[in-house]
Amino acid sequence: LWGAHSLPTPLPRPPPAAAGSGPVGLCGRRAYAPPAERKRFYQNVSISQGEGGFEINLDHRKLKTPQAKLFTVPSEALAIAVATEWDSQKDTIKFYTMHLTTLCNTALDNPTQRNKTQLIRAAVKFLETDTVCYRVEEPPALAELQKNEWDPVVAWAEKRYNVTIGSSTSILGPNIPASTKDTFVSHLASYNMWALQGIEFVITQLKSLILSMSLIDRHITVEKAVLLSRLEEEYQIRRWGNVEWAHDYDLCELRARTAAGTLFVHLCSESSTVKHKLLQD
Repeated sequence: LWGAHSLPTPLPRPPPAAAGSGPVGLCGRRAYAPPAERKRFYQNVSISQGEGGFEINLDHRKLKTPQAKLFTVPSEALAIAVATEWDSQKDTIKFYTMHLTTLCNTALDNPTQRNKTQLIRAAVKFLETDTVCYRVEEPPALAELQKNEWDPVVAWAEKRYNVTIGSSTSILGPNIPASTKDTFVSHLASYNMWALQGIEFVITQLKSLILSMSLIDRHITVEKAVLLSRLEEEYQIRRWGNVEWAHDYDLCELRARTAAGTLFVHLCSESSTVKHKLLQD
């Protein structure tokens, strides 16, 4: 999740009431360095409505972002979800389990200082290296598995967005038409900045824009999306076996992050807008 790269200069330690870590962005930099675990310093968690949105209260203290901004979210449902993350922490606060809090921090602080256009173009650029577009020729069993499992989701996306995507066995990847990229740019522009942060997070988990949009549009489940993103790894595990406990742990972690990102997108989107997207052909 954290990758091998860090920001050019270290960011200051988050204040006591701030949640810390941030996701890896598509630009290859992470928002925040992961903070160490710390002892739980509050008893009760509640939400309240302020001028800028819904706030999270830890006892009588307002939650702050790593940049010391007031932690405010645009919907009550999202505030409840974030408050649940904080309330579920036991004696020790494990920031790396608080994916919704992390996404809210990133949306509020925007540590990479990208605007909406930059976020959209970074997401669409992922089509050029999309997991489901890269195919193998050998071994035949894996090639057949990719065809059977990935072709249907690519076909759905082509029909859903009226575009051409295709696939390739070349190391250079498929040649994505400019019109396809323009269509995805236009579609993503219908989301607000908060939702785009969530979409970016999901893409980094699945390494696929196509799988991410299929998941967010509720065409496939989280479990299915994660399985499709790990198809080659699952094939190798079935063939050679897996490292005891490590595979299950990685799988559960990926499902948790992917589910959190997808939930974040929906909680940050207008219900009417989401409904409209789902009813489109």
